[in-house]
Amino acid sequence: MKKVISLILGVSVIVLMSGCLTQQAKISGDASGEPKVKKTQHMFVFGLANQPQVIDAAEVCGGANNVVAVETQTTFIDGLVAGLTYNLYTPRTVKVFCAE
Repeated sequence: MKKVISLILGVSVIVLMSGCLTQQAKISGDASGEPKVKKTQHMFVFGLANQPQVIDAAEVCGGANNVVAVETQTTFIDGLVAGLTYNLYTPRTVKVFCAE
């Protein structure tokens, strides 16, 4: 019983100490609106076996001048899935913001 409690406590500490990661490249303007594209990218083995996944922001926004920002984010759900699979599968969310 003591081992089970220790395991639950250890997992709880790891989950509570983990955080979400967001990186945003602001090109121009304000990226506070809804993203034009929101996709999940799939990576494997701690992200080392990254499958080539390209999102052409200029194509999505109808030209490079219309790109406001590109954001990559590890959401809580992404982190939870990565933790449950021991980082063998590591998803992340990518968003592209365009000028209106």
